[in-house]
Amino acid sequence: MAGLASGSGWTSRLPRLSLATRFALACGVVLSLAAFAIGAWVTSRIEVAVVHNSADATAIYMESFLSPLSDEFSSPEGLGPGAKRALEEVFNNTALKDRVASYKIWSANGTVIESSNPEIVGQTFLISDELRRAWAGEVVADYNALGSEEDVAESKMGLPLVEIYSPIHEAWSGRIVAVAEFYEVNEDLKRELAEARNSAWGTVIGIILGLGSILYGIVLGGSRTIELQRRDLDARLEELAELSDRNTELRLRVQGAAARSAEQTEQTMRRIGADLHDGAAQYLAYAALRLDSVRDKLSPGAGEEELDAVKNAVNSAMKEVRSLSKGLSLPELADRPVTAIIRSAAEAHEIRTGHEVALNLTCDSEPDLTQAARICVFRFVQEGLNNASRHAAGAGLSVTLSCRDQQLFLAIRDTGPGLQPGGSTESSGLGLSGLRDRIESLGGTFIARTHPDSGTELSMALETGTEP
Repeated sequence: MAGLASGSGWTSRLPRLSLATRFALACGVVLSLAAFAIGAWVTSRIEVAVVHNSADATAIYMESFLSPLSDEFSSPEGLGPGAKRALEEVFNNTALKDRVASYKIWSANGTVIESSNPEIVGQTFLISDELRRAWAGEVVADYNALGSEEDVAESKMGLPLVEIYSPIHEAWSGRIVAVAEFYEVNEDLKRELAEARNSAWGTVIGIILGLGSILYGIVLGGSRTIELQRRDLDARLEELAELSDRNTELRLRVQGAAARSAEQTEQTMRRIGADLHDGAAQYLAYAALRLDSVRDKLSPGAGEEELDAVKNAVNSAMKEVRSLSKGLSLPELADRPVTAIIRSAAEAHEIRTGHEVALNLTCDSEPDLTQAARICVFRFVQEGLNNASRHAAGAGLSVTLSCRDQQLFLAIRDTGPGLQPGGSTESSGLGLSGLRDRIESLGGTFIARTHPDSGTELSMALETGTEP
């Protein structure tokens, strides 16, 4: 668990590191692996080349001694006493004594013909790959590779040995008649290989470090540039965020002011409606009564037509004033569901005009509407239906409500002639332009269009759950 916690802590800190630091970590891992692979390959190639060159020189030197005995090596009876005596003289009484630790002479079937170790003479061993290559004419050499069964005695010496397989050619035909395997003690080769390895590793590491430093310098410069640009962008984003917050605050203040203005306008309209009902309408009713009184005092037939015309005009004016008064007044909307508000506006329109209104109200949950939004919904339905009755004769009136994703969608449609280009769509009340201003002041959208099927469609959308 502690390991997992430390690992997750490291991965959580990694994104906070600079680009140059992350590059240095990744580049360090990659270059270290590359340095190890290249260094191992280079040192192995150097070792092979050095060992092979040393083995070639030694093989040529050895063959000069062993070539005169090639007839003995190819004889079915094996080496005679003279040949064995000659080998002892070569390896024990010449300069090879201190250079060659041991030797073996191999036949083609893997049998040891002669050896410095008499115990293995005449034994047959599994033919190794090196021995097979030597019989093919190749000089093969390995440094300190004493893992074969016949190398037990040599591995116990603890000396730096070069194992060399050298083909022995028949003097007059050049045919390979035997393979000489000898183990050369080569302290100089050991030192040269160590120096070559150190030099190769130093060169590879130096090149890798130089390359990594150059790449890190390039990335560091780019990282600093990116960091400066990021800080500049962060500063600009902070400024934009502050500006956005200020714009949001100003928008909410404007919407709040518009909502308060709409409420004040409704109160003013309510007072005007009450004044019309209690003032002008009462005076017109009184005038109608006085006309009846005047009719009773006149002689029959004197001015009755004029009195009837005046009374009809007074009654029409009184009816219009009462209609205006009723239209300017609002029902109580504070605690009513939005569906109830829409139904009341539609029912009032049906009673006043006699035009039937189809309702399609689908609201899964009651939207959170401010008082200004509730008034806006009522006025939208009221004015939209009035406009449809005026311009479409009340044909196919319908109101559609839907609520989703903190938005309220409301549409009013008729099946009349639709919006006429250049024609007036204003009614005597608030008018469509007034509806647009009211809706947009609350942050909503208003669309008036001719429906593709037929008629006019007025639609509005309001955000819910926000208090301006």
